Amino acid sequence: MIDRHETRFALQMVRDQIAQRVYPLHRLDKPTSGVLLFALSPEIAKLAGELFEANTVKKTYLAVVRGMTPKEGTINHPLKEQLDKMTDQRADQDKPAQEAITHYRRLDTVELPVSIDRYPTSRYSLVAAYPETGRKHQIRRHMKYIAHPIIGDAKHGKGKHNRYFAESLNAGRLLLACTEMQLTHPVTWKPLCIQAPLNPVILHLFKRFQWENSIPQQWLEGALA
Repeated sequence: MIDRHETRFALQMVRDQIAQRVYPLHRLDKPTSGVLLFALSPEIAKLAGELFEANTVKKTYLAVVRGMTPKEGTINHPLKEQLDKMTDQRADQDKPAQEAITHYRRLDTVELPVSIDRYPTSRYSLVAAYPETGRKHQIRRHMKYIAHPIIGDAKHGKGKHNRYFAESLNAGRLLLACTEMQLTHPVTWKPLCIQAPLNPVILHLFKRFQWENSIPQQWLEGALA
């Protein structure tokens, strides 16, 4: 994960680390941590890209959201393309909204004895999100759409709650992580399951909320530096 104020790109960082050209297969928002997949040749990138385009790659995200979500659900809400200041200046904003589907499941909850809005306590949910499509900022926009914005989302979230987490819980970042990606290897056709441990900030918060037993153990181990 690269801080959202950074001007470096993960693509260049990986190239520098392995001294080889790499080809990105998908994207993560800069504030999002977790699995980021690259190919080592344009041929493999093309084959893998076809898997992503066919929506056969299964991605799992964890998010901390405001409020008590339903136990599970599907958000089927088309999204219009959004411009990114650095990379999408030439994007066509006149295109119609594209199909966007996100499945989610509530894993745990916490109720804090603090009044942030108009209620005497504040509730939050730990959610696993499974995007079926790959629209830009899809999970962030979809969680806002169902009135459960992700904590730390400066654009789509709630400022009061973001500030409380930053100032009182030492969690001043977007609480969204891509923890697992499952796909078929484009050459060997063997199943791949790629996992990423939680960022230390998120890991610390989960322990504080006693959520360790609600997620797979491998996501808790070897926290990213």
